This record gives sequence, structure tokens and C-alpha cells, in this order.
Amino acid sequence: MKNIMISAIVMVFVLVSCNQKSKETEVKATEKADTNSQLYACSMHPEVTGKKGEKCSKCGMELTEPVTQKIKNVAEPKSTDTVAKVEETAVTSAVTSSDYVTDIITCYINLKNKLAKDDSKGAADKGKMLLESFNRFDTKTLNAKQKKDYLDIADDAKEHAEHIGANGDKLEHQREHFVLLSKDINDLIKMFGSNRKLYQDYCPMANDGKGAIWISEVKEIKNPYQGNKMLTCGTVKKTY
Repeated sequence: MKNIMISAIVMVFVLVSCNQKSKETEVKATEKADTNSQLYACSMHPEVTGKKGEKCSKCGMELTEPVTQKIKNVAEPKSTDTVAKVEETAVTSAVTSSDYVTDIITCYINLKNKLAKDDSKGAADKGKMLLESFNRFDTKTLNAKQKKDYLDIADDAKEHAEHIGANGDKLEHQREHFVLLSKDINDLIKMFGSNRKLYQDYCPMANDGKGAIWISEVKEIKNPYQGNKMLTCGTVKKTY
């Protein structure tokens, strides 16, 4: 009889311990699931979401803005509902002029890298994306003087981006417009600054021997005017 009672006590202890461990496992699994399910969006393209640190498929910027979620119909569901609905809300953080400039610079750099690889069709695609980036810029974020100065730069830059985008089979023609586009981007950085380290590079042989600048995200010279012919031709003139 004594052995039976001891066995029963041991059995109860085991059941309680297993139940407690099961609950702890469930809590940890729930916490992990919550962390893994958190979505982040691009500050310029809130419709593009993914895990934190991933790249935006449209502009290449990191996904940094947390996408909040709220539960709808958490009260007693209607007869036609089987579960509560979850709605993802849009990113509510305000987009600043600095965000727009960052988007433009990113698109420009992507274009520059395609020209450095002699990729005319790729440069055309990036030229179109750069044009879209300029068109997205909300000038309401600027004061009157900033708006005037920005539009002077943007109107010229958009023309060159449009030409590059429309000439996917004419690499040298794209590079001619890239000379003037780079001047516009340089003026844009002078006006707004940059939230990342950039380099102003110079090629003495570009622009029919007159020389031309370009803006790069890396210190290493990768010449968009010469491509594989003379990829490392050029010097760093300035650091932003």
C-alpha cells in the first residue's frame, strides 16, 4: 500500500513538471514567432515590406520602418466570421526631404554602377528608376527658396535621366548625359547634404578630354565613363 502511494505521488510530480515545461516551451515559441513575424518597410516605398535589414526591391535602401499591426473584430465575431481579422497598417512615420534625397542618390549610384560595367540596358532601367525618384519628391517638405533651388536642379536632372532611360542600346550617348547628370547630383548634395559617406571622383579623359566628375559610394575608383576599358582611371577629388 505504501509503495502504491509513493508511486502515485511520483506520477503526480512528473505530470505537473511536464505540464509546466510544456507551458514554458509554448511561451518561448510564441515569443519567437512574434519576433519573426515583425515586418519592416522601406521609408520611401512603404508598400515594400520584409525582415529588418533586407533591401528594398525598388530603391535598394534597407527596410527600417516597423510595420505596426492591429487586430480588427476582436469582440464576439459575427456569424459569418470564423476568426478575427488582422490588418497591416501603413507606416506612419513622416517622410522628410532628406529621405527623398537619399532615394535619389541611391538610384543615381545604381545607375553609375551599371555604366561602370558597360551595361547599357541595365543603365536604362536604373535611369528610369532615377526619374521616378525625382518625380516622387514632395516639394511641400521644402521652404520657398529650397523649392526653387531644388526644381532648378531636378528639371535638368530629370531630362538627363529620361535620355539615359530611353537609350538602352547607346552606351556612349548615356555617358554623355551622365556627365551633366552627375553635376546635378553634386549640386543636390551641396544643397541637402548626405546621410552617408560619398566621394566625388574625377576622370580627366571623359567628356571628350574635358574631364568630368561622378559621385561614388566607395573610395575605390570604378569609372562609369570608361567602363572595363579603363575602369580604375580617375582620382578622388572630394569626400562628402
